[in-house]
This record gives sequence, C-alpha cells and structure tokens, in this order.
Amino acid sequence: MRDLLEAERAETQALIDRLTQGIDEVSAAREGDNSDDEHDPEGATLAFERSQAATLLEQSENRLEEIAEAHHRLAAGTFGICVDCGEPIAEARLEARPYAAKCVNCAARG
Repeated sequence: MRDLLEAERAETQALIDRLTQGIDEVSAAREGDNSDDEHDPEGATLAFERSQAATLLEQSENRLEEIAEAHHRLAAGTFGICVDCGEPIAEARLEARPYAAKCVNCAARG
C-alpha cells in the first residue's frame, strides 16, 4: 500500500504542477489585456477554463492532504480501518483509492 500511496502522491503532485502552470499561463496571457470577459468572445471560455482548472487544483490539493493523512494512518497502524465506524475498509476500495479513510458505507453517507 505504501507504493500505491506514493504513486498516487506523485501523480497528484504532477497534476497540481500542470494545473498551476496552466492557470499561470492563462493569467499571464490576459495581463495587460483591456478586454473584459463579458464582451470578449473568448473571455467566457477563458473564464470557464480558469474556473475549471482552479476547481481541479483545489480538489487535487485536497487529495494530496488525504494521501498525507493515509501515510499517517499507515505509520500509526490504523491504515485500512474506517475512521467513522472502525470496520475494515475493503481491499478493493483501497486498491482503487489507497488514501480512502472511510469504508464504502460511511463514504456514501457523507
């Protein structure tokens, strides 16, 4: 599981780096531009893309935190135990989402 967590961390960090670069590039391209998103035919598309990238960035940063927490659970010997109900998390769930802190039932409840 340690290898799966590390692979997930590396993949997530690479995604964060790409998203950050993309957001920076869009912002830099718009710098000094007097047009506004409302009247620029491409403005709405750029604003949407920037917003979508920002949302993905936030989700990726949250995932990185979840991965760090999973590393802590692994070190503490509580990895694979649902943080809500205390029951084991199914191995298939951990293989698909190695940073999962909750079993399927608890995750479905929110």
